[in-house]
Amino acid sequence: MKWLHLIPAPLHRALYRVADRTRRRWWRIRKPTRSSVIVAAFDNAGRVLLVRHSYGPPLWVLPGGGIDRGEAPLAAAVREFAEELGCALDDVRPLRDATLEDSGSLDHLHVFLAQIAGVPRPDMREIVAAEFYALDALPSRTGRQAAAWVAECAALRRNATGS
Repeated sequence: MKWLHLIPAPLHRALYRVADRTRRRWWRIRKPTRSSVIVAAFDNAGRVLLVRHSYGPPLWVLPGGGIDRGEAPLAAAVREFAEELGCALDDVRPLRDATLEDSGSLDHLHVFLAQIAGVPRPDMREIVAAEFYALDALPSRTGRQAAAWVAECAALRRNATGS
């Protein structure tokens, strides 16, 4: 939807909040199965990028989003990251797949590890903040599932470096 950038950012954020509440209500009724991606993206210092959305609880989470019909999970991860944060990824690797319940919906989640190639800039529509954090110093308002994925990434990084 190329025309969405024409909507003023404050109005766009308000529409995201309404849409998020509406879709969660719909999920409770319809109980759909969805597919989505998240990306644990690291900078050269080994810090992980966390984002805050303009909707939902004000938690720090890993960036990601839905997989379009017919789209490969890897392509969706790269696309979502570019759309929301305006930068590319290098060395994108699958970490794991999981199925989670979210508001009555089953989400088939594809989790990726990646290196950031560029400077992430929140779109100020869906994503209102993006910050790098050391793996052992996540903010207190980190989402529970995001913290679990980051801990898994930290363990993998320790095992890979032998430290």
